[in-house]
Amino acid sequence: MNRRFLLTLVPLALAGAAAARADDLTGSDRLLCSAESIVVCYDDGTCETGDADALNVPKFIEVDLVAKRLSTTKASGLNRTSAIESLKRLDDLIVLQGVEKGRAYSFVIEQKTGDLTIAVAGPTRGVSAFGACTPLSKEASR
Repeated sequence: MNRRFLLTLVPLALAGAAAARADDLTGSDRLLCSAESIVVCYDDGTCETGDADALNVPKFIEVDLVAKRLSTTKASGLNRTSAIESLKRLDDLIVLQGVEKGRAYSFVIEQKTGDLTIAVAGPTRGVSAFGACTPLSKEASR
């Protein structure tokens, strides 16, 4: 299985270098998320860590909670989208889940801080990422 393909899916799920601290997302329907660190582990027990550039994943992901969609930014040139199949707001968390090309993903976002944790599970590997999200203005477009 092509590692590059899985890693580009993660963000479709993912992202690259994020700010050290994000914004309060309470009431926001559109977010811009980025991962600060990514770990990929394979079924043989080996793991590798890096940032989005090193692991060839999009630096930023737009999250549209109304349309239930994750997408790469226009600037990335990738033009990818993925449906959010489950979206829940639990206490201070936004939890997003879905399946894309045989891989399951979960995003957990803290509304008060914008802190982000992502997990992606595939048949032969798993990916964990940590980052941050910020509100995306209604005027901003893909």
